Amino acid sequence: MEAKRKNLGRGLSALLGDTAKDYAELDRVRTEKSVPLGQLHPCGFQPRRRFSEAEITELAQSIKEKGILQPLVVRRDQADAATFEIICGERRWRAAQMAQLHEVPVLIKELSDLETLEIALIENVQREDLSALEEAEAYKRLMAEFGHSQDDMAKSIGKSRSHIANLLRLLNLPDAIKEMLDDGRLSAGHGRALLGASEPLKLAAKIIREKLSVRETENLIRQQTAKPSSSGTRKTKDADTIALEKELQDITGLKSDISQKGDGGSLTFHYGSLDQLEGVIKKLTA
Repeated sequence: MEAKRKNLGRGLSALLGDTAKDYAELDRVRTEKSVPLGQLHPCGFQPRRRFSEAEITELAQSIKEKGILQPLVVRRDQADAATFEIICGERRWRAAQMAQLHEVPVLIKELSDLETLEIALIENVQREDLSALEEAEAYKRLMAEFGHSQDDMAKSIGKSRSHIANLLRLLNLPDAIKEMLDDGRLSAGHGRALLGASEPLKLAAKIIREKLSVRETENLIRQQTAKPSSSGTRKTKDADTIALEKELQDITGLKSDISQKGDGGSLTFHYGSLDQLEGVIKKLTA
């Protein structure tokens, strides 16, 4: 009888134990609860790398006044079942710390690594919280770690295949230019244009210095790469050739140029760095 009283005094931990299996059963019984901030930590599948300090400060003030209105979505940490990985709501968690809250409402989900990455990506994309490179890195991870094709991702994320392909191409840019994209000095449109530049680093500096628009950048690259024909006039390419060039550019990440002469012709790829060239060679020899 005494032993029974002790077990009842210990509560749910006495009934369910302390193993990961027991924690999972607890999650099934009660999936929405409040959890101390110290038991939460960012998830390794979070695609977002940068957080605005000003936005978090503003959110912290709102939390002080109104509390957290939407629970964080979490899952049990597979390495430590007493803690949780944040799938959706890392910004709210950071703001709650700033607001000096002791605990926050959470919704516990049993999710695989693939489901976790997909949900974290979808939430950030829908909120437009990710930079172009953060979104591209997440797509690359879905392809590399989970075998997703661009068509698979287009269906699950709700974005067009061309949108995904264009973002993935940005990963072929030199690291210095990717830093300019990440810190906002260049836009994703500038980055896509620079993929076709013969000297992307030099042109990127010119874009920032002269505050060139994307259209101005594209026109400048077109002028630099244009080669006059022997008669002194440019030969206009037909729509099929232009479409094929774009398809090759989407596949390789490099600007492609098709020149036709009679029944033959030439195919030229323009790369801005050795990293870009090596990336294409790996694709072709894989």
